[in-house]
Amino acid sequence: MAQTKPRGVFVAALTPMQRDLSPDTARFARHCRWLLDQGADGLAVLGTTGEANSFSVAERLSLLDALGEAGIPGETLLPGTGTCAIPDTVALTRKALEVGVAGVVMLPPFYYKNVSDDGLYAAYSEVIQRVGDGRLRIYFYHFPQMSNVPISHELIERLLKAYPDTIAGIKDSSGNLDNMLAMCARFPGFGVFAGSEQFLLPVLRAGGAGCISATANVTIAACGEVYRNWQSPEADRMQVDLTAQRLAIQAKPLIPALKRIMARATGDESWLNVRPPVAPLSAAEAQSLFEALDGTGFRLKLAA
Repeated sequence: MAQTKPRGVFVAALTPMQRDLSPDTARFARHCRWLLDQGADGLAVLGTTGEANSFSVAERLSLLDALGEAGIPGETLLPGTGTCAIPDTVALTRKALEVGVAGVVMLPPFYYKNVSDDGLYAAYSEVIQRVGDGRLRIYFYHFPQMSNVPISHELIERLLKAYPDTIAGIKDSSGNLDNMLAMCARFPGFGVFAGSEQFLLPVLRAGGAGCISATANVTIAACGEVYRNWQSPEADRMQVDLTAQRLAIQAKPLIPALKRIMARATGDESWLNVRPPVAPLSAAEAQSLFEALDGTGFRLKLAA
């Protein structure tokens, strides 16, 4: 039976941590369950917001296991599995497939800069060949501000031609809406996810799949309103309100800002734990964040 392609609002889920900065697998699973209960269409775990590049492969494997053991439906998951080392990417991707995921979001190898499309093609092809599983669906992770290794349209076209059943889409976190719209037009059926809910409505109107967003950890209700009503006359107003929330949060370092919001909403200060070099917000930064965010009408309160 053909796989149903992921669509909608996927949350780039935060990873709660213990005081010793180890991942808190039980709270991670509970947070993921809460996000699904709030209307998330899926979860992009172990990405930038999940601090995955600060975790070892063993830690990431344990987090994927924890989601499977907690009964989080695999078809709701798009975990990040891309690393600098092909064997690590293969190991993470195989584990993801064991959990039954809908697909994986895969960074290119990102340490070496100014690499050619030939080199990136070879890297992705090597992973696909080594995984050797027909269930594999890859969503590129285009985040040039962080990786400094962009995913070009020409590379997408080459890999789509070589692996049409495996190359499924892209998370575009570049912030360049024109690039997202161009991919929607050039690659019909290719799952284009905006990397921010700020672009959710225009990407949907262009035929894209939705968004994979960090701030959806706390804006999921408003994101869902836009997604469910994107064809309605009210959609533009909903998008304006949603964008205001996004911009208020992203004015501060995103991971500690989101964890500060979760700590306030739950009363649980263990949400403030971040793994260095990420640092918590200062008291002044937190006050400024809440003043701006509350000014948009944002409200979030939940049990710890």
